[in-house]
Amino acid sequence: MAACNMKAIFQVNCCAQRPPSVTTFEQMKKQILSSFQPLIRDLKKIPISLPLHHANIIKKTSIELLHTFTDSVFQFIDHHPYPSQSNFDPVEEIGEAIYVIDVQGTIPSDFPEGVYLRNGPNPIFGGYKSTKSIFGRSSHIWVEGEGMLHALYFKKESDGRWCVSYKNKHVETDTFKLEKQRNTPSFLPAIEGDSPAILSAYFLNFLRFGTFNKLFSNTSVFEHAGKFYAAAENHLPQEIDIRTLNTLGNWDVNRSWNRPFTAHPKKAPGSGELVTMGVDAMKPFFEIGIISDDGSKLVHKADLKFKRCTLCHDIGVTMRYNVILDFPLTIDIKRLANGGSLMKYDKDGEARIGVMPRYGDADSVRWFQVKPCCVLHIINSYEEGNEVIMWACRSRSSIIPGPDYGVNKSEWFSNGFKPECDTNFDSDESFFTQAYEWRLNMKTGQVKERFLTGKSQSMELPVINENFTGLKNKYGYAQIADLDASSLSGVPKYGGLVKLYLEDTKTQGYVKMENHKLPANTFCTGASFVSKPGGTEEDDGWVITFVHDEQLNTSRVIIVDAKKFTSEPVAIITLSSRVPYGFHGAFMPMIL
Repeated sequence: MAACNMKAIFQVNCCAQRPPSVTTFEQMKKQILSSFQPLIRDLKKIPISLPLHHANIIKKTSIELLHTFTDSVFQFIDHHPYPSQSNFDPVEEIGEAIYVIDVQGTIPSDFPEGVYLRNGPNPIFGGYKSTKSIFGRSSHIWVEGEGMLHALYFKKESDGRWCVSYKNKHVETDTFKLEKQRNTPSFLPAIEGDSPAILSAYFLNFLRFGTFNKLFSNTSVFEHAGKFYAAAENHLPQEIDIRTLNTLGNWDVNRSWNRPFTAHPKKAPGSGELVTMGVDAMKPFFEIGIISDDGSKLVHKADLKFKRCTLCHDIGVTMRYNVILDFPLTIDIKRLANGGSLMKYDKDGEARIGVMPRYGDADSVRWFQVKPCCVLHIINSYEEGNEVIMWACRSRSSIIPGPDYGVNKSEWFSNGFKPECDTNFDSDESFFTQAYEWRLNMKTGQVKERFLTGKSQSMELPVINENFTGLKNKYGYAQIADLDASSLSGVPKYGGLVKLYLEDTKTQGYVKMENHKLPANTFCTGASFVSKPGGTEEDDGWVITFVHDEQLNTSRVIIVDAKKFTSEPVAIITLSSRVPYGFHGAFMPMIL
């Protein structure tokens, strides 16, 4: 009865005109508390002197009241993508693996057996949602959405013929299972929008579900100690059965890691230990962890005592050091409470790179001040004499989280993707991403910075032969942004691949590059380097990637010989199912 009365009250409230924008924390607090008064009155009607065995009934009733309140106050609104964004739309799970018979060219006989996996967002209930309420509006940002794994299995038969099959499946995090069980959108978006709406979303998500936001695991896949994981920044990784893609549960390193876990942990050269980090919006803002080579225990953990929450997406390793990024892309709850953005990039903010002994602590980190910029992905890092060298993909601005709330998203993203040669373009707002080098002298404290690539093409999502992680290497590979297509669609699209010859400096001090161009209206995602078994040179192997032909609405996987990078793919594998664009891929060699 109480729930029904409350629902009627809030149906009236939702029809009321939205109050003026809240500019101070105290005003915001009063608005939120006054809106929650009907809910509080109903909760007070529940007797508090019930026997202990009725606790579960009380809890269930309270949560149902909270659900009723939320459903009455917040209205979910579907996001309608542009036609140019159609391959970002989610797909359904296909069920059992499907054999693939359409293969052009030849899968090399010395290509390893194994699984090519790619992770990426695949929102449930038809796509991204936003909400509107008496508190304002809130929405997801484009990198959110439940994770879905897309797997291509390469099995060699006894007669030497290849058997290829494809399967997809959602990563079933705790919040995925909870929302699927309720069979309706339930988590309120809590990243972008009006401050009161985001704060209310945090509050109600936590009261109802025990977590502030959805747990996505939509960014990457990695292997450690023979086990396979899907990961994203906001939660623990999920262990995956690579043969079935079933989610086996959260990996907390035998209960020793209880905070977010980077999507890009690195295996330390020599020891095989896994170096990870966890970034949190509340103190401690940044902790680093070292996991044993067998994955059974956390052998070292350190709070680096950051004074702000930096949205650090990647970490580097060398033989002796961990390389830490502290760039001005931050999460700040106080800023949100004062009416600002939860997540924000400050193009003039402090930027620094830390070099930390493998088992060091906050006091042992050597910090180097660098020019302000945004770095999401490291190509590699290594030691040379007194210097620690880091290569990464660097831009002047950040594509994450997006524009300030209220700014035209389409226009903002489109402007950010415009080519650097556009004379009417402010480069400080550019997403144009170039390979870049920092040389950090551990003896003198000097920093040397330079561009490795020019303005002929923008590149991101770099990969290398992982046998050279933390060691000096010659080659890197990345996806080339199609700036016109990205500008038109307002989301990044990659129209080719590039091979970087990192030791081969050419004109203007830039490194040599080779391009593998894709056909018109075809874009790639999740590129990975596949090392040739028994290979003797660093680039002995292939680059494999999912591609999608937007004109034919057809998804494929291509295999490119890394030594003949500009040539046609050695194999083109056409899939019967559409594969949406996503993030990172990896090839896992194994006998199937």
